[in-house]
Amino acid sequence: MAMETTALTGAGLTGAPGTAVEGRANIFEMTQAAEEAVLRPKDCGAWSHELRAALAARIAVQNDEHELAERYATGAGSFAPLAEPSQDGSAEGLAAVLAFMDKVATDTRNVASPDIAGLQAAGILDADIVRLCELNAFLAYQLRVVAGLRLMKGVFA
Repeated sequence: MAMETTALTGAGLTGAPGTAVEGRANIFEMTQAAEEAVLRPKDCGAWSHELRAALAARIAVQNDEHELAERYATGAGSFAPLAEPSQDGSAEGLAAVLAFMDKVATDTRNVASPDIAGLQAAGILDADIVRLCELNAFLAYQLRVVAGLRLMKGVFA
């Protein structure tokens, strides 16, 4: 059974990775469906598919997952420069968003209500704040799945 998902590709497992993965194909299919729902939802709110891809790539870069970042960056369009953590988003009017996403991605334990209040003060609607959190939460999950699969790669060989 050949399966192509971001998690398997990011871990370096392509084609028919073995019975351990095949036995959990539904998990990989649901993970891929979650990725579609978070990165390319029907209702984007304030965050276009391209911006979501750039944010996903940025989070991957911050977690030293450069191949995964490249995969996400392919869909970032004009937002591709924002995948680089040195970009603060000021030119695009996204400084508050990038600062929040960076903090959630790299310093999660210190995210607090003032961080949310800062987004609200920047005019971001609560539903769009939830969308940002969903994206960050999915990436945290995806990055851990990829890392775990990579560690287990020998089992699948």
